[in-house]
Amino acid sequence: MHHQHAVVTGGAGFVGSHLCTALLAEGTAVTCVDDLSTADPRTVVHLSGHPGFTMVEQDVREPFDVTPRADLVLHFASPASPADYLRLPLHTLETGSLGTRNALLLARRHGARLVLASTSEVYGDPLEHPQREGYWGNVNPVGPRSVYDEAKRFGEALAMAEAQVHGTDVGIVRLFNTYGSRMRGYDGRAVPTFVRQALAGEPLTVAGDGTQTRSLTYVDDTVRGVLAMAASDLRGPVNIGNPHEITMLDLAATVIRLTGSRSTVRHVERPADDPTVRCPDISLARERLGWEPRVRAAEGLARTIAWYREQGQEYGGSGRAPDQAAGRREDRAARKAA
Repeated sequence: MHHQHAVVTGGAGFVGSHLCTALLAEGTAVTCVDDLSTADPRTVVHLSGHPGFTMVEQDVREPFDVTPRADLVLHFASPASPADYLRLPLHTLETGSLGTRNALLLARRHGARLVLASTSEVYGDPLEHPQREGYWGNVNPVGPRSVYDEAKRFGEALAMAEAQVHGTDVGIVRLFNTYGSRMRGYDGRAVPTFVRQALAGEPLTVAGDGTQTRSLTYVDDTVRGVLAMAASDLRGPVNIGNPHEITMLDLAATVIRLTGSRSTVRHVERPADDPTVRCPDISLARERLGWEPRVRAAEGLARTIAWYREQGQEYGGSGRAPDQAAGRREDRAARKAA
């Protein structure tokens, strides 16, 4: 199904920017809505001259609208890395609640399909392995990660309620650890951290004993899965991830080998509520969307490393200026609420 005009909230973020690029390549006009609180504007600078691309700096926690009429809304706005959501807890929760509500209202007004970006984090530290969509998860609702986990879980509930009450066309994807180009070097997630450290010849900081596993999905595969969901009438939720696990120690060793680095591994304290295992059951995506990942970890990591070498290992830096702006907005919101 070809869409005429798509709105991508969080479109200047890592996955969002790749979605904008892919949609434009398909001939879909794109409005990118982003408050740049955790995004680097360079992620979409290559699209600035495209006649079908519009950039709108907007906080989705506030009501918003776009013109012309949209027939697709991809709701990807949210701090996504631990470094961001732990620093911006209220911003994260409000984006998952108020932001999702505003995106759903936009989709309802325009008669558009909305695809909500949820996350494998809704499974918490899972007791079921691999994780099926029917698994309810093992989440600590008051732990440090809860601001992200619960924001996404609430967003799913809100989307389902909107569909049931108002008939809004919604679909939910649960994304597993996506990686690739345009990730900020200091965003705190494993792949950009390891690549940055290896290219700098620094020790790779592996949390705990490094035996915990993750499911790494190259961004091109994630984008294909999201767009397949957008083109379907499936409500979901649907897991979009790679069913091949990798331990953090093996990931570190692979990055060191692919970069040719002399870096070593340094073990650091494991974060609270850090999941022990993470691996999706993608049977539903295979059966209903005809989707499965194509890019193997070694190939995707090699592409990612090559991009970092080209751009500079500190791509995006620590994002201090936009983060400080987001902090000020959060402070103002707190004062207003008080």
